Amino acid sequence: MKILGIETSCDETAVAVVEDGQHMLSNSIAFSMDVHAKYGGVVPEIAARAQLEMIVPMLEAALEQASCDWSYIDGIAVTYGAGLGGSLLIGVMTAKTLAISKHLPLTACNHVLGHIYANFISSSPLPGYSFSDQTPQFPALAVIMSGGHSQLVLFKDHFNYQLLGQTKDDAVGEAFDKVAKILGLPYPGGPSIAKVATQGDKYRFKLPKAKVGKYDFSFSGLKTAVLRLAQEQIGESYEFPSYRLPERLSEAQKADIAASFQHTAVETIIDKVVLAAQEYRPKCVLLAGGVAANQHLRDGLKHVLRCPLIVPDPKLCTDNGAMIAALGGWQYKLKLALADPYRLAIEPNLSI
Repeated sequence: MKILGIETSCDETAVAVVEDGQHMLSNSIAFSMDVHAKYGGVVPEIAARAQLEMIVPMLEAALEQASCDWSYIDGIAVTYGAGLGGSLLIGVMTAKTLAISKHLPLTACNHVLGHIYANFISSSPLPGYSFSDQTPQFPALAVIMSGGHSQLVLFKDHFNYQLLGQTKDDAVGEAFDKVAKILGLPYPGGPSIAKVATQGDKYRFKLPKAKVGKYDFSFSGLKTAVLRLAQEQIGESYEFPSYRLPERLSEAQKADIAASFQHTAVETIIDKVVLAAQEYRPKCVLLAGGVAANQHLRDGLKHVLRCPLIVPDPKLCTDNGAMIAALGGWQYKLKLALADPYRLAIEPNLSI
């Protein structure tokens, strides 16, 4: 079964074809990050306009890359939430139109679940991808870390899951972005901080870990602690504006602050994952979301976990159509309810 997946929840315009929820035949993505970078974050209106322009070219590119036409496609999967309203509309309206005009079944996908199901993609003829030699087994502990989500979810089986904990304020990816802005590093913050942190001392500054619920997260206090630390390092009071910090901080100070922040954020995640793994004894841990590409996090979890850690290829950690096509494939396989293309609506605040 070949499923065409459409993902437009944020700034990417992504379309892919995945066979049987596991074999990735194509993965086409158009980015508008360069435009957003100068604003220090995604501008919803700009993202939606770019997606409106790129959705048809990405559809054509995905089919061509998969060496197939519409006669080979067995169904369509689309992200209907969570995400930016305007962006979600582009993908959902496109998918509904295609389902009706091509007489294909349509399945609606939760963006967060899509990140998890990127771990089920195990092969591809496309160059430049690497896949885990471990197949996800249940029960599985999913660790979802991205710009909008920080969650621990216990999966007893496909689509049978329990939310153990989540962030009470900022998601970890959002904290990376905000700290990068404090340090004057390019957006998105995750890769920028990871790069600069290699030049710094992660033990140079001791930053606080939030004390919240057993499996919950909080990163707003850590972000504020970095701001206060940066102000202190240049000898200024808390009233000193954050936008002027980058010009006053030395490169060495930026590197040490970045390394210390990354170390604390990663340790916060690892502490919770280890605790959950000890209590629930999963057969594997699935790392998902944009922050799953962080090598410091990957290495840290591998070092402490007693069960296999399964991670997607870094290119499948950020938003992509393949994860939605894979999720859609499993929804078709397990005969979950199909979406009505005449009634499907977006849900920007959809939760797992």
